[in-house]
Amino acid sequence: MSSQRSREELRRLALSVLQPGFEGTSAPDWVLRRISEGLRSVVLFSRNIVSPDQVVRLTGQLRSENPDLIVAIDEEAGDVTRIESATGSTRPGPFALGAVDDVELTESVAADLGHQLRTAGISLDYAPSADVNSDPDNPVIGVRAFGAETGLVSRHTAAWIRGLQSSGVAACAKHFPGHGDVAVDSHHSLPVYGADVRQIAAQALPPFRAALDAGVRAVMTGHLLVPALDPDLPATLSPRILSGLLREELGFDGMIVTDAIEMGAVAERYGADGASVRALAAGADALCVGGEHAAESYCDFLTDAVVSAVREGELDEGRLAGAADRVARFARWSTDLVPGTGARAGIGLVAARRAVRLTGAVDSALPLRAPAHVVELVPTTSLAIGTETPWGLAEPLTELLPGTTSVRVRGEDLAGPDTPLRQLALAPSVGRPLVIVVRDVARHGWMSRALAELTAARPDAVLVEMGLPGATAAGAAQVFTHGASAVSGRAGAEALVTAR
Repeated sequence: MSSQRSREELRRLALSVLQPGFEGTSAPDWVLRRISEGLRSVVLFSRNIVSPDQVVRLTGQLRSENPDLIVAIDEEAGDVTRIESATGSTRPGPFALGAVDDVELTESVAADLGHQLRTAGISLDYAPSADVNSDPDNPVIGVRAFGAETGLVSRHTAAWIRGLQSSGVAACAKHFPGHGDVAVDSHHSLPVYGADVRQIAAQALPPFRAALDAGVRAVMTGHLLVPALDPDLPATLSPRILSGLLREELGFDGMIVTDAIEMGAVAERYGADGASVRALAAGADALCVGGEHAAESYCDFLTDAVVSAVREGELDEGRLAGAADRVARFARWSTDLVPGTGARAGIGLVAARRAVRLTGAVDSALPLRAPAHVVELVPTTSLAIGTETPWGLAEPLTELLPGTTSVRVRGEDLAGPDTPLRQLALAPSVGRPLVIVVRDVARHGWMSRALAELTAARPDAVLVEMGLPGATAAGAAQVFTHGASAVSGRAGAEALVTAR
C-alpha cells in the first residue's frame, strides 16, 4: 500500500532518522538547511575537530536550527578517539581499564570524558564497546573491548555507561549482538559469528543486558551474520535480531542506531540505500552514515531511497514513523540530561599508570639509565582508528631521557630479500639500551619475525607491547600498556625510567 503522506512529509520523516557526517570545521549550509527541513542528528568525526573552542562554536551553529539536535561522536577514548585525534587520547582505552578491573576507576574515566564532550556540545557518544573480544585474531575490536571475559566486560560496560551519562552525555552500547568473536573486519566484508544460541546467550549478550540495566538509551547494531539467530541477514538488517531479540526478548525501548551504513559488510551486498531500507524495516531507528561518504548528495541519496521505499510499499510507513518518534524521544531525553561534576583532572594518566604491567628480566634491564634507541614496529590498523592519531613510546621517552633516538618500521619496509633491521635498529643501538615497541604483535607475522630477529641479536632489549598481550619475547624485560593511546604511551615511558 502506498503512503497517505505527501512526499514532503515522508522526506521529513526520512531525514529525521539519518545521522550523517559532513566535511569541515564549521557547519556547511546544506547541513543547516537539512536540519531546518527535519534532520534531527549529525555525527562529528576527527575531520570536524580542531580545538575545544572551535567545537563549541560548531555545535552552537548546528543547534541554532534545532536546540534539540542530537550531536553524536564516535569517541571510545584510548585508540579510537575523535575529540583528541590530533594529539592522541588523554585517557586509556577500554582494554586498559579492564586490565585494572576497578569499576569505580572506569566510571570516573567515563565521567571525565563525558564532561569534556558535554562542554563541547556533544549529546551522544557511540560508546562503549560491549563486545567480548574472545577471538584474539579479531582485526577490528581488540583493545577497544574491556577484555575477553564476559563478566569483566559486563561490569565495565555498565560502569562506563553510568559514568558517561552522569556527565550529561548519552551512551550507546555496541555492536549488538556482539562483534568480539569474529576474525573479519566489517568495514570491508561480512563477518560470521558461528556460536550456537546457548553460547551467544552466555558469552555475547550479558554485557548488553548489563548496559540495559545501567540505563543505556541507545544501542548500535553490528554488521555481522549470526546464523544461529538469523542465517540469512546480517544483524543490522535482521528483524529477528533487532525486533525479536533486542526489543522483545531483552526489552530495550530506546533508540537503535546502525553502525555506519556504508560499511562493506552490508553495502557491498545490498547497497547503502538497500541496507538503509532493510535496517529500518528490521527495527533500527537511526542510520549512522558519513564516515566515508559525507557529501550532501549522499545524504539526499539515502533520504530519497527511504522515501521511495515507503511510497512503493517496501517499507511500512508506520515503521518509519515509529523510528522517527523514537529518535525524537531520544533527542528530548538527551537534551534534558543534567550534567554532573564528574571531571577529575589527571584521571586518565592515573588510570593509564595503573594499567601498565611489567614482566621478565625487569630487574636487570630497568630502569633505563641512558638514552635509548626506540624501534617502533608499525602495523596497519582498522579504519576505526584514525591514521592521524599519534601513538608510540619514542616521543614521551625522549622527553624523559633526552638524547633518545627512534625509528619507525612498517611491514612493507621489510618486504625485500635484505632485511634492513640491522641498519635501522641494531646499528644505532650499539652501546645503548634498545627498546622495541609493538602493537598486537601476535596478529602480524612480519612483526613477530622482526621481533625475533631483534631479540636474537639483542637479548637485553626491552619489549613494550601496546596492543593485546600475546606471544612475545621469553626472558626479555617486557612492558604491557594494554593500549596505544597517548596517555598509555606516557605511562609506558615512565615505567621504563622508574621501574624498581
